[in-house]
Amino acid sequence: MHWHFEQYNKNGIPRARKLRREMTDAERKLWRYLRNDQLETKIRRQVPIGSYVLDFYCPKAKLCIEIDGSQHFEDEGLKRDQVRDNYLTERGIDVLRISNYDALKNTKDALQTIYDMIKAKTNNETPSLILPLRGEGDSRDLQ
Repeated sequence: MHWHFEQYNKNGIPRARKLRREMTDAERKLWRYLRNDQLETKIRRQVPIGSYVLDFYCPKAKLCIEIDGSQHFEDEGLKRDQVRDNYLTERGIDVLRISNYDALKNTKDALQTIYDMIKAKTNNETPSLILPLRGEGDSRDLQ
């Protein structure tokens, strides 16, 4: 068991590593702004918990951040996501879902939503995040 969180699944590490190497464009874009404590807390990518690998996870807030492509909005995808969300919720992990579109085209709003949810869950009374962050490229990437 990993010291960062209780439900960490060591058996999922090879799959998580593969997913880290093969991140989607939307995941890659958000990761530029989520890594290195830029939202004032540690966020990990591709974290194995149970039989799932979470796109992003904030252990302090017990928050899973999922970046969803179009398959997640079809009937089968919605059903699978509900089962996964229930599994995580039963373990005290909240799930925030962000569409690929919002991650790519409304990046600033997506980051603000993530930041606000982390702050709300950690009861940290700080003002809203002031962008731009230290991500690669320049702030014109944020839309």
